[in-house]
Parts: sequence; structure tokens; C-alpha cells
Amino acid sequence: MGGAIAMLMLNSRNVVLSGLPTGRRSVVLRLRQGGPEPVTLRPDEALFARPGAVIGPSQTVLALERDASIAACAASQIIVPYELDYLGDGDVVAVELERPAVRVLYRRKSQHNSFLLTERCNHYCLMCSQPPKDVNDDWIVDELFQAIPLVSPETRSLGFTGGEPTLLGDRFLRLVRDMREHLPATALHILSNGRRFVDPGFAHAYAAIGHPDAMLGIPIYSASSQTHDYIVQADGAFDETIRGILNLKTYGQQVEIRVVIHRQNYAHLPRLAEFIARNLTFVDHVALMGLEMTGFAKANIDTLWIDPVDYGQELYEAVALLEDFGLPTSIFNHQLCTIDHRIWPLAVKSISDWKNEYRPECGGCSVREQCGGFFATGRLRQSQHIRPVAELEERSGALSQET
Repeated sequence: MGGAIAMLMLNSRNVVLSGLPTGRRSVVLRLRQGGPEPVTLRPDEALFARPGAVIGPSQTVLALERDASIAACAASQIIVPYELDYLGDGDVVAVELERPAVRVLYRRKSQHNSFLLTERCNHYCLMCSQPPKDVNDDWIVDELFQAIPLVSPETRSLGFTGGEPTLLGDRFLRLVRDMREHLPATALHILSNGRRFVDPGFAHAYAAIGHPDAMLGIPIYSASSQTHDYIVQADGAFDETIRGILNLKTYGQQVEIRVVIHRQNYAHLPRLAEFIARNLTFVDHVALMGLEMTGFAKANIDTLWIDPVDYGQELYEAVALLEDFGLPTSIFNHQLCTIDHRIWPLAVKSISDWKNEYRPECGGCSVREQCGGFFATGRLRQSQHIRPVAELEERSGALSQET
């Protein structure tokens, strides 16, 4: 019960392709679950065939390598490793044709779907979990234009990440527009540094799309422009981000402030909370986030790492101040045993399911199901205070919140 959960494989080059079109970089396909009855496929769909599935001779079929023989009669075959056994009806994959590979873009049963728009960025954050690359990766967006219409309209939420998505300019705006047209009931959460919105024209163009439920998650790491700019490694970034947020709120757009906590900024959390409460009181949400020890954070671990217990007082004071000002606040990426009982109700299980795990010492914890757990992507450091919470302690914590 308390052991680690294996991280899901989302990409694999251990694939075999046959009969697929040539002259293209990739094809994007929605999977349909095969069964004892024939399934009619669209050109942008493939049959996920398991033993007993009825396969048409003209169909494109994806099968696990252990079931490869059942796909032999199909016109086009995609044979993938057992680690992709979790795939199911309605999932969307990209199949690379030149260097055979399969990338999982969307899982219909997951609550943690997001699309990477680009790896380019105009920040170089000390703790970036997706280190930027200065490359032409326009093909990513080309795939997403194909993928968005294939996503289930029942999807509750979907994220856009990067890199910095707004560097795509008009193509970014077109993606937001496609989300509004194809998935109007799906909430859209966009991670951006906000600097592109310093241009009132771009902020207005984004607002004019009229997406019914889009939120921009924008980081502010300190109330000091110098500290913020140092953390993101970009001069002038703080001023442009603040002005971008002001422009977005001028046009009535939803904005979330995101604060990743680490050794370079933890001491000033209460001051940052006061800055937000007094100067950006109109934002829609504030997320105070634990560090993901991957990407640049691994290289800068000694500069960044601090045990969450050691900034517990600063975190509590920041939360209390934000709550006093009526700002909706959440705590992401923290284990409950490392933070004050009084702010447990604000702790969210925010780590994406494909990279979320629990440690052996979490076995028997009475609040494990409410706890956010750990990142499977970064195991270099963890709090020295991880321990199961006893039922008596849980009740004590609940009582302390009532008093």
C-alpha cells in the first residue's frame, strides 16, 4: 500500500511500424478499443486490438508486442511494448514515421492531461523542470492542431505547457481558439511567464477569443524584481510579467499566480504574499508550490533545496495573509506530514498521475489518500520528516483547525 507506484511510460521508440504512410513526420491517431464486434474507424483513428478483437483488412491497428500476431491481417500495424498496456478507448497518440516511435498525447481516463506547445523559452529558470531548447519545433503545434479535435468533449480540463507557449504568437492564439471551438466545456489552464501580454494588442487578441474557462498560470517568485529576475535568469522579466498580468485583468481574463518555493525565495514568502494581496488582489488564484527535483533543479540542487519543514512557518504566514485578504489559495506538491496541520485543507493532490508516487514509509498513513505524495521524476532529495500520520494525530489536526 505504501510502496512506490511505477511511473507511466508516455513515449517509446521500441515500436515496429508497417504499412503506414510515408513522406510525413508523424500521424496523430485516436484509439478505438477493439472487441468481438466490428468497429468502423475514421481515417484519423486506429483500432487498439487485443485477443478476440475483430480486425478489418483495411484498418490501422495498434497492438502490444505480445499480441502482434493478431494484427497481421491489418493494412497498417503499430506494435508497441507492454508498458503501453494502459492505453484505452479514446486515447490519442502521435506515431513518428521517420524514426519509429509512439508518444501518448492524451489519455481519456486521466484528470492530468496537458499539451507541450514548444520547448523554446525566454526564461532560463534555475529550477526549470523542462529545460528550454532553442530549436524550431513548429511540428509540435502541427500535431496539436490534429489532436485537439480528437479529444473527448467530456474532458474536464486540459493544460498548455512549455517552454513559453506565447512565443508561438498567432499559432498560440489559434490553439486557444481551437480549444474553444472543439472543447467548449473543457477548462483550459495555460502555463506562461506572462511577459508576452505586456503588449496590450496581444492581451486583447487573447481575450477576444472568448474562451469560456481559460486560466493563465503565471509565476512570481519574489516581491523583489532583482530576486525574481535572478531566479528566472532574465533581466526585466519581473516588470514585464506584472504589466502583462495587469493587461490581462484589464480585459477580464483569469490569472493564477504560481510560486515555486526553494532556498532562494522561501524567507520572503510572507512579503510576497503581502505584495500579491495589496497589488494584485484581483487575481483569481494563488498556488504555493513545492520543488520538482528534475531538469535544471538537479544541476542547481545545492542552491535550491530546502526541507519543506524548514520553511513551514513562512509558508503558514503567507497562506494566512492571503486568506485574510480573501484570495483563493492552494498548496501544491507538498506532503501533509511536512506542513502545518492548520493549512492541510488547502493542500491539493496536484502531481500528475503519470509521475506521482508514495514512499514505503507512507504505508499505514491515515491521510495517504488526501496527501499529494511525491514526484517520481526527482528522488535526489526528500524531507527528513516523512512519516505516517496516525489517526489520533489527524483528529488532533482537524480539531486545531476548528479552534
